[in-house]
Amino acid sequence: MMGVASRLLGPHAGLARVARLASVGRPPSPPSRFLHDRIKGLDLNPVASQMVDYALNLARSQKSDESYSQGMLVLEQCLSTQPSEGQVAENTRSVVLLAMSTLLYERGNLDEAIDKLQSVADLGNPSWGVKVAAMEALVGLHLEMGQDDTSSVVADKCLKLLEKESVQTAGSGSSIINTRAKAAKGLVELVLGSFQSAEPCFQGSNDDKYSTGSIALLNGNVALSYGEFLHSTCNFSLAKETYQKVIQGTSENVESAEATLGACNMASQEVLLAATCALGQLESHLGNFNDAEEILTKALTKTEEHFGSHHPKVGIILTCIALMFRWKAIREHSSSLLVQEGLLRKATELLKAPALEGAGVEAKVDRRDVVALARGAHAEILCVQENRKGEGERLKSWAESAWRNRRMSLSEALDCPESSSQVPIVDSRICRVL
Repeated sequence: MMGVASRLLGPHAGLARVARLASVGRPPSPPSRFLHDRIKGLDLNPVASQMVDYALNLARSQKSDESYSQGMLVLEQCLSTQPSEGQVAENTRSVVLLAMSTLLYERGNLDEAIDKLQSVADLGNPSWGVKVAAMEALVGLHLEMGQDDTSSVVADKCLKLLEKESVQTAGSGSSIINTRAKAAKGLVELVLGSFQSAEPCFQGSNDDKYSTGSIALLNGNVALSYGEFLHSTCNFSLAKETYQKVIQGTSENVESAEATLGACNMASQEVLLAATCALGQLESHLGNFNDAEEILTKALTKTEEHFGSHHPKVGIILTCIALMFRWKAIREHSSSLLVQEGLLRKATELLKAPALEGAGVEAKVDRRDVVALARGAHAEILCVQENRKGEGERLKSWAESAWRNRRMSLSEALDCPESSSQVPIVDSRICRVL
């Protein structure tokens, strides 16, 4: 199997080779079909829908500041030509704003992305599938930024709006719309470690639990968050089925915007990458390291293709791969310290981890959960080497101070899953550890 291990552990493996793992050139991404494949059945200006697809393809063609600027310019021109009244106009304006927010997010401009999403949420008459997609993405961005209270407020607001507007009687897609809103709230509760509060968010109208054949799981975000709930509660077999359902792309065949439209870190490609990463982590938690390596390598390749090889999301996947090697070494009484350290150094570089000297852990740290996890794992490697123990202790102290997870300690997260009843799950959508 030509996975990460064979790329790193051959006769000429070394730190330079490990470092190149996340910077190997990839073929260009396949063309985006943000509209044509994702929002069938939604009333839109057809010319505008073509312009959005063109803008997204243009922006991602080179994955450069210039190409993204060109894509944004096309979207701005598209937005400026849309009328301001009527549902078709509001749907079209909303979808353009969702596309703009997604491009801003991909370039790391989360505050500007939130502004675009808020503009959609504030519109009076777009379809509910569009409005919920915007609010779902707002929840996701606030979670990624560590603004858990704000994300909870947005999720509650979405649920209240749906209740107020009686969307449950608004058409065939209403069931999925309500399910998406509940799942967004459930994801917030998972981040907070509140499993009892999360569980009702993943149940049907009669308090029946979802099955892998449930219509609710036609939406990728719903299915992925439900899978993470199952994974967190050690229902590994059903979690695996649910992750596989997302990866197999059930929603590809759904003719409904209510099921498929998403933006920013809740867009369909993000969901696919996160589900692949989560499945790889699950296999490593089960001790199926060959399968885990193969799946995580696919996640790495797809992440590099979509975002480029120097994006922080690549650092998240590398962290998961490093942890897989750590647990494999512990389980098999082997050693892969060189590989682990190379992966973790590259991961923290891509995650833009702050220097140990200077700003303390109270300073704002993007993707804090994963940075702390990566640095904690790196510290474990250094602390077993007598001549590097001091450096390891400094890393360990920083990581423990930065760790904010409410469900488990950093040491518990780093433990081999075989010896722990709790397993860490890195959600690459929101860059958080559940």
